[in-house]
Amino acid sequence: MIFSIPALLIALTIHEYAHARAAVSLGDPTPRYFGRLTLLPIPHLDPIGLIMLWLFKMGWAKPVPINPSNFYNWRKGTIITSLAGPLSNIAVALVTAFILRTFEVVGYQAADAIQMIGLNIYKYNLVFAIFNLLPFPPLDGSKVLTVFLPARYEVHLQQFEQYSPFILMIFVYLGVVWKIVEPLINLVHVFIQLLVNVVL
Repeated sequence: MIFSIPALLIALTIHEYAHARAAVSLGDPTPRYFGRLTLLPIPHLDPIGLIMLWLFKMGWAKPVPINPSNFYNWRKGTIITSLAGPLSNIAVALVTAFILRTFEVVGYQAADAIQMIGLNIYKYNLVFAIFNLLPFPPLDGSKVLTVFLPARYEVHLQQFEQYSPFILMIFVYLGVVWKIVEPLINLVHVFIQLLVNVVL
């Protein structure tokens, strides 16, 4: 389990930093005011989400505060900012896969600890990316969904968001969420491995 800790911190930190960087780049300084435009892990950690990710392979970090009204285009800004986190995790997984494959090609025997950390970085970034794309509050996919929902549903969604983290925890604990995300994770994994094999 100790080899999973660096991987968890990398996945969570990169994910939230990408949200913050995207928001600031699109005109919203809110993440900077709250100290979230950093690659230090501590400001991004949510204790419950971290425990869930460690125990059940699915969890979340502390959401980056944003103010969509500051975006030059609030719809476009919300979509890009929301997708920045999952896409950054997929990018990290892709880079990690290339590094591990390069080790194999050149015959470099990395230490077992380094190999395990690399595999965990790959795994947790894939899981974190796909899990957060689910359209269920407070996950990133739900924020993309809100852009396309009629305004009349906004109040109902805000009411549901008060309880959604607890409902999500139950679904994760019961294994319901894993049944949904596992096929998607496997699909992305196959695509990445094909890409790596073609290049290397």
